Amino acid sequence: MDTQVNARQHTSSRSARWQGMAEHIVRRGSASVTELAESFGVSLMTVHRDLDELERQGMVRKVRGGATAQASNVWESNIAYRLKAHTAEKDAIARVVAGLIEPGSSLMLDDSTTALAVARHLDELAPLTVVTNFLEAIRLLAGRSDIRLIALGGEYHATHDSFLGLGCVDAVEAVSTDVVVVSTSAISEQYAYHQEQEIVLVKRAMLRSAARRVLAVDGSKLARVALHRVAPLDDFDVVVVDSGAPAELLQRLRDHHANVQVAQM
Repeated sequence: MDTQVNARQHTSSRSARWQGMAEHIVRRGSASVTELAESFGVSLMTVHRDLDELERQGMVRKVRGGATAQASNVWESNIAYRLKAHTAEKDAIARVVAGLIEPGSSLMLDDSTTALAVARHLDELAPLTVVTNFLEAIRLLAGRSDIRLIALGGEYHATHDSFLGLGCVDAVEAVSTDVVVVSTSAISEQYAYHQEQEIVLVKRAMLRSAARRVLAVDGSKLARVALHRVAPLDDFDVVVVDSGAPAELLQRLRDHHANVQVAQM
């Protein structure tokens, strides 16, 4: 009996340390192995094992000498990090995007935290029909009597808190909306990019299923690339970006796209 109790306590302690370590890395963006060992009172070897587990869970990415919650061109940040990043920029963008939506229309939102910011501004536009695969947006909008909510199914991915895969693509292709709002991890002057193939497939299906396509990206995404091309920028009717982006990059974007709207911070 004592052995079983000790095992449960050890598992609970380890799980709590994993949670605390993940929150520490997400809050700071990155952390070194030495920093984590000192902060949590464990050995360097234990930290390496913990980071292996957190990477397996999709919470962080191991790098030389530590771990990061920040995206790379082949790896997207965990939802916990994205919910905390660039929140003021996303809210400014969301206000502009909301102004592009007509009351009474149908709207599709992808599983980006920028689209989630848009969802927070939909009250004044109701009645609306909203279609999304993002569980956080579903939670936010569920039960609103003036919003008809259509949840897109598929395989649930905890890293993104959304539904993806063939089931989601099929569900997207079964509907047609007036507007779709998507965000991507990176954009150049010509293309929008994302790191993960399953997300790219869903975003592409969403773009095919809407009459008007809005790309909403904060300034940190400009002049970057990721592993997969989602679509040419010419496929979007409007590109919305925040005014905090470098002026040079905003001008380069305007030079290559006819309708760029800048959200004032």
